[in-house]
Amino acid sequence: MSETPFRNPGWAGNTGEFDLTEEQVRGEDFVGDRPAHGGHASGAGAMPYMLAEKNPDVALFEGEYQERFEKILTRYPTKQAALLPALGLAQEIRGYVSPDSMDRVAELLDLSPAYVRGVATFYTMYNKRPVGRHLVQVCTNISCNLNGADEVVEAFLRYTDTELGETSEDGHFTVIEAECLAACGFPTCVQINSRYFENVTPDQVPQICERLKSEGK
Repeated sequence: MSETPFRNPGWAGNTGEFDLTEEQVRGEDFVGDRPAHGGHASGAGAMPYMLAEKNPDVALFEGEYQERFEKILTRYPTKQAALLPALGLAQEIRGYVSPDSMDRVAELLDLSPAYVRGVATFYTMYNKRPVGRHLVQVCTNISCNLNGADEVVEAFLRYTDTELGETSEDGHFTVIEAECLAACGFPTCVQINSRYFENVTPDQVPQICERLKSEGK
């Protein structure tokens, strides 16, 4: 297998007898192609993820997304218990969780708008304002920080010509810092939408960004 700058040397460090391609390790054969209706109900509540294509003005939970929302409700004993995946679904569709989205979710789950706002603003995984096609989250927690995470952040900001939290003029990138991304063995870890890039160094940043723009995912 040919080496690439983004290759994970194994899943959780175990190469063993496995002969996986980079695409298989990263799940790139399904990223961006998962069905909007969520497939089987057992997995519908675990599917929220960030897409490059976003529509902040589209109506929530219509068509296949309505079907998925109803599947999510079947997985929980109460509507309130379905709040987190419902917010995740709203973010997948619109790209962020706006006050209007929170109100709509509250209405559908028979919750107060204040309660939904309290939950949505507690979790950093929900974007409270629009972001670029690619949300770049650079881990700056201890393992990554000791391995040059600050320099990786600066490299992304230089490439995108932005400050932290700003969206680039071309709409492609929003760069933020993140707490631990659970890849401490492969610092510096960067999560871009729902994809992980491990062992990232500052000199790889332009190539990563160009790759993302060319793929359109």
